[in-house]
Amino acid sequence: MVFEKIKKVFSGRSGQGEADSDYLEIDLSQGKQETKVNVRLFALTTYDDVNKVLDALREGFTIAVIDTKVLRQKDTIELKRAISKIKKTTDAIEGSIVGFRENIVIATPAFAKVEKEPEPVQGKTKTQEKLDSLF
Repeated sequence: MVFEKIKKVFSGRSGQGEADSDYLEIDLSQGKQETKVNVRLFALTTYDDVNKVLDALREGFTIAVIDTKVLRQKDTIELKRAISKIKKTTDAIEGSIVGFRENIVIATPAFAKVEKEPEPVQGKTKTQEKLDSLF
C-alpha cells in the first residue's frame, strides 16, 4: 500500500484508468547550457593553493595560468610537489602543461593544447647553409 503510493508519486501517474506508457519525453532544449572557456590566473603562495587550480582544471573549461614566483622563493621542494600534482592531474584529464619563462606555468584541459616554439639552434643547420650558399 505504501509502496504503491510512493510509486505513484515518483511515476507522476494517478494510476486510475490511464494507459501505461513505456516512453518518457525529454525536453532537450532545457538541458542546453552555454559553455565558455575561462582563462583564470592563479598564484601559488602555498602548497594548499594547488587544490584551487586542480578543481578549476577538473571542471574542464578552464585554462590555468599559474604564477609560481612566491612559492619558488619560499620553498622549492613544495613548488616541485605542487607542479608534480598539477602535472598528474593534467595527464589524467589528457591535458597539457607548459612552463613559460621561470615563474609561469600554463595548464590546459584536453580541448586545448599549448604549442611551444622550437628553441633556436646554436649553429647553422645543413639546410640553412645550403640556403645561404644559394644567395
